[in-house]
Amino acid sequence: MNRKVPLVVTTAVVVLALAGCSAGGSSDADSEDGPVTLEYWAWGTAQKPLVDAWNASNPDIQVNHTDAGGGSDSSAKLVTAARADNAPDVALVEYNTLPAMIVAGVASDITEHIGDLEEQFSPGVWGQATFDGASYGVPQDAGPQALTYNKARFDELGIAVPKTWAEFADAAAAVRAADPDSYITTFAPAEFGGFAGLAQQAGAEWWTVDGDTWTVGFDDDASVAVAEYWQDLIDRDLVRAEPLLTPEWNAQLNDGKILSWPAGLWAAGVINGVAGDMAGQWAMAPLPQWTEGDPAVAFQGGSAVVVTSSSKHPEAAAKFASWMASEEASAIQIQEGQYPASLVGQRLTLESEPPSLMSGQTDYWEIAAQIAAETIPEITWGPNVNVASSAFQDAMSAAATNGTPLRDALTETEEVVLRDMETSGFTVEAR
Repeated sequence: MNRKVPLVVTTAVVVLALAGCSAGGSSDADSEDGPVTLEYWAWGTAQKPLVDAWNASNPDIQVNHTDAGGGSDSSAKLVTAARADNAPDVALVEYNTLPAMIVAGVASDITEHIGDLEEQFSPGVWGQATFDGASYGVPQDAGPQALTYNKARFDELGIAVPKTWAEFADAAAAVRAADPDSYITTFAPAEFGGFAGLAQQAGAEWWTVDGDTWTVGFDDDASVAVAEYWQDLIDRDLVRAEPLLTPEWNAQLNDGKILSWPAGLWAAGVINGVAGDMAGQWAMAPLPQWTEGDPAVAFQGGSAVVVTSSSKHPEAAAKFASWMASEEASAIQIQEGQYPASLVGQRLTLESEPPSLMSGQTDYWEIAAQIAAETIPEITWGPNVNVASSAFQDAMSAAATNGTPLRDALTETEEVVLRDMETSGFTVEAR
């Protein structure tokens, strides 16, 4: 599966030649007598309670959970492990890297093992893990972008929640004027998924495909406009340009000096993990709009559970993956601050208490449902998202450190992505 393949990848469609990629391992292995033990790689606070609940009611299919790092780290390790045929049976993979996992032969076609599971998801979410009619994973969570903000500090400083990015810039200036030690947010140069979502919200299309020809446009007009927006805020010292979740960043967050985080709905759980003492002080609002009146947002994150080609128990592994769409699993996700991908899970949120970080926001899940209903339905991810992510992180971090234009980092990223696709045998052109 390490050979080059012609590939067309969108969130809804993949046209590919993936001989030998269907159904990992031997199905005969599932007929072995005795309990089966599956290895499962996944990150995040929800995974351990999910596995504990599964193991408690499934003595014949036990699961060992390993946190192999976040989405990018875990995917890189999965490719290496799959090449050595010792990848875990099941793994969590972010939607935007799933196409690369299919091309690399990591994720197996599990269509024959999951029956009518598609009915339990909206078409847009199900399409995140379905390509050319074949299912390569079960969606676990969804991460439409929103604005998670420190409501107590906003109220203290008299800052209104911004509804547009223009208002957000004004609010950033107001925060600095009211408290010179505080910033409305951080521009994190290495956050590929975050910037991608904001650019997609503005209309960017980093990969498109027509027949066998790919077009790459990391420095298209929409992306450049987003880069220049953040460049302006950085240049005026209205936002901090620094990595997220470092000890320094966490300390500033806990001190109430960083007031918001535009990110996926999962941000509540992440902040609660590093600033649990602030429970009840935060709230969530729709992401500011580039064009007033246009509520569309992109996904930032969200992931599917895949069965790997190394698994000797693909049927059992698919059963575990399918359980992620259950009400039991969804309830655990909600409790841990995740937004479930399944319809039953999303309905369950409306009967649930808000995440502890924003325990005073009684309409949290109603707003989340409204945001989820406005996600952009078709986003095309290319076959080398991992290369693009690495190039983006390097170029953006260097720009932030050296004070060079962020827009130039987009051009550098595009050049790397184009060279990589050409080297891999794709027909590709710049936008």
